Amino acid sequence: MGISYNEQSRTFKLDTCASTYMIGIADDENFVGHIYFGPYIDDDNISYLMRTKEPPFVPSVNGRDRLAFYDSFPSEYPTHGLGDYRDDALAIRTGKGNTALKLSFVSYDIIPGKKPIQGLPATFGSPDECCTLELTCRDEILGIDVILSYTVFENVDAIARSVKVINNAGDPIELTRVMSMCLDMDNEDYDLITLHGSWARERHINRRPLSKGIQGVSSLKGESGHQEHPFMAVLDHNADQDRGEVFGFSFVYSGNFLAECYVNQFDSVRVMMGINPEDFTWRLEPGDEFETPEVIMVHSSEGIGNMTRSFHDLFRNHLIRSPYKDLKRPILINNWEATYFEFDTDKLIAIVDEASKLGIEMLVMDDGWFGHRDSDNSSLGDWYVYEDKLKGGLKHLVDEVNKRGMKFGIWFEPEMISPDSDLYRAHPDWAIAIEGRTPGQAREQYVLDLTRPEVVDYTYDQVSKILKSANIEYVKWDMNRPLADMGSAKLPPKKMGEMFHRYMLGVYELQERLITDFPNLLLENCSGGGGRFDPGMLYYSPQIWCSDDTDAIERLSIQEGTSIVYPLSAMGAHVSDCPNHTVGRVTPFKTRGYVALAGTFGYELDVTKIPEEDRNMIPDQVKMYHTYNDLVRMGDYFRLASFSENREYDCYMVVSKDKSEALLTFVQVLNRPNQHSRKIRLKGLDPKRRYELTYVDPEDEKNNTLSGETYSGDILMKAGILIQNPWGDFQGRLISIKAV
Repeated sequence: MGISYNEQSRTFKLDTCASTYMIGIADDENFVGHIYFGPYIDDDNISYLMRTKEPPFVPSVNGRDRLAFYDSFPSEYPTHGLGDYRDDALAIRTGKGNTALKLSFVSYDIIPGKKPIQGLPATFGSPDECCTLELTCRDEILGIDVILSYTVFENVDAIARSVKVINNAGDPIELTRVMSMCLDMDNEDYDLITLHGSWARERHINRRPLSKGIQGVSSLKGESGHQEHPFMAVLDHNADQDRGEVFGFSFVYSGNFLAECYVNQFDSVRVMMGINPEDFTWRLEPGDEFETPEVIMVHSSEGIGNMTRSFHDLFRNHLIRSPYKDLKRPILINNWEATYFEFDTDKLIAIVDEASKLGIEMLVMDDGWFGHRDSDNSSLGDWYVYEDKLKGGLKHLVDEVNKRGMKFGIWFEPEMISPDSDLYRAHPDWAIAIEGRTPGQAREQYVLDLTRPEVVDYTYDQVSKILKSANIEYVKWDMNRPLADMGSAKLPPKKMGEMFHRYMLGVYELQERLITDFPNLLLENCSGGGGRFDPGMLYYSPQIWCSDDTDAIERLSIQEGTSIVYPLSAMGAHVSDCPNHTVGRVTPFKTRGYVALAGTFGYELDVTKIPEEDRNMIPDQVKMYHTYNDLVRMGDYFRLASFSENREYDCYMVVSKDKSEALLTFVQVLNRPNQHSRKIRLKGLDPKRRYELTYVDPEDEKNNTLSGETYSGDILMKAGILIQNPWGDFQGRLISIKAV
C-alpha cells in the first residue's frame, strides 16, 4: 500500500492492498490524465494507456486538432467549455458570463493520514492506516486552483476521492457543477448495477448492460431518497458474486446527488459522481473555497462479493465513529406499529412489564409524545411533552422503564414543522417557502429552513433540553418528507442556488452537535424508513432504519440490496406483527426473527397482544441474538443465493474473520411439490479446517442429513450441503457452522 511519484514518466501510482490506480501528467500544458485502475501491478511504466502518442495526439504535437484531443483524452477531472463534449466534472461562471475553465497540473503533496472535510461526513484514518495524495491544478487565466484529493487505505481495497476549489482571483465566481470524482476508462462489455425502489421497497438491485449515451441515478429531493441511491457499480458482463472485475462507487452524502455513466462514440466510459448540478450554484468570493463530499471507489477482481466486503470493512472501521460500532446494540421494542398515536404512560408501562420479562432491553417511544400530537397533522417543532398522554411527565415514564431493568429511547423529527404548531405560529418564516407562494405540504408538514443558524440553534436547543430531562439513551431521528419550494427568507438571491447544500450542512451540524454533547447516545437515522440510508448518515449514527416495510419476505430484497454496500451492523431490522402492517402478509414468527437477525434486531409490535405462541418464542430469539450478534456485526458477508433472482428462496452467510465460525440463513419463500433438497455451496471458510453444522432450532435439526459428522471447508465450499425443503411457504432455517 502506498503512493509514489515517478518523475521521469510523470506518473502517480496509488496502491491499495489489492489494486492499483494510476494518474499521468501529459504534454507541456500539464494535462492530468487517468491511466489505470485495476488489479495491483508492480510496474508504473504504462502511461501509454492515455493514448497521447497516437492521433489526435497532444496539442503540442497537433495543435490544429485540440478539440479532438479534449474529446478523447481520459481526463482525471474534466472541465467545461474547451472541447470535451462529454459531461464535465467542473463548470463555473465568471462575472463576465464566461464558462470555460482549463486546469493544468501545478504541484503535488503526499500526506500521511487523511484530512477531515470541513462540515461534511468523511472517512478517516491515522497515518498508520492511510495516506493521501493532493494534486494541485490551476487555471492561470482565471486564478482558480483545484485540489484533487485521493486517500489510500492500508488494509482495505478502497480509495476516497474529493475535490477542493479555491478562488484566488480578484473577482467572485459561481460554481455551477462540481463533481467529486471522474473516471474515464474503456468499455469492456460492462454492466451497470444501481439500487432502485420506493417507500417500503427501497434499494432493490437493478443490473443492465451499459449502452451508448448517459445512464445513471440521481435525486433532487433534498435527501438521497427512497427511489434512487448514491451508489453504482460498473462490472464485467459475466461477473457474479465470486468472479469478474467490479468497480464500485459510493457517495458519502445525504442530499441531492448525481451518479452517471456516459459511453461515447469511442466506446469509452466516463463515470462521475457528486452533488446534483440541477438547482445548484455556489458563489465563491475572492479567497473562498468549496469542498465536495467524497466518493469511495472500490475495485474487485473477485466479483461483487469481494467489493461488498471491502465497503463493509471500510465503513465499519473508517466511517462509523459511534462507540456502538464495536458494541452489541440493545434489543429494543418500538411502540409505533404497536400503538401508533394511541398510547399513554400506562399503555407503555404495560408493554415494558411484559417485554422486560422476555429479555427485551429497551423501550423506544415513537411519534406522538409531544405538543398536542394525536395524529400526523400537528405539533412538529413543539418539542415539549404532551402531558395529557404522559401523565407525570417524561422523567416519570423513563424512571419507571429503568426500574424495570430496561433502557429508554425516543423519536424526534427535528427538521420538520407543522402548520398547526406553536413554532409555526411564532415563526412562519422559518419554514422553507418561496415568497408569494403557499408551499406544498407532505404528510401535512413543512420543512424548517436549516440554512439559517438561528433555526439550527433553536432546533438543537429544543432536542437537547428533552435529552437532558431524563435518562434517554437512544434517539431515532426521522425525516418524513422531501424538500420542495426551495426559498429562504434570509438567503440573498445570489446565494439561493446554495440552499439544498446549505440545508444538508445544517443537518450535519445538528447531528454533529448531538453526538458531541451526548457521546454515549445511540443514534439511529431514519427517513420515512429508508429514504436517507447513505454513508453520510453513517458518519453520525452507527445504524439506520432500513425500511418502514418490516415484512420478512419484502425485507429479503431490501436487505440484499442494502448489504451490497452497507455492513449488516448498520441495518435497522425488527420483528413485527402479522398480518404485516404494510403488505398484509402472514409469515412464521421464527422466520421473522431469522431475517431481522441480519441487522440490528428488535421488535415492532405490542407484546401484550400477540399470540402466546409467538410471545413464547421471544426469549429464544433474544438468546439467538446474543449468541450470534458479534458474528453478524463483525463478520464477512457472503451471498449464496438471491430470492430477487430465483424468486423461490434466499440464502446468505456470515463468516468470522478468523474463519472459526459462520452462520447461514436460508429462507424458502415459495415451496414446490416433488422437489429435491437444495444444494448450497458455502463460501468464506478455511478449506483445510473441519466444520460441524448444527441447525439452531432443535426442531429443524431432525432433518439435518449432515448431523453428527464434520466436513472440511473444501468439501463444504466445492460440493456444498443439502437443505431439505421445509413444508410450507416463508419457512426459515438457521445453521451454525463451527470449526472443530
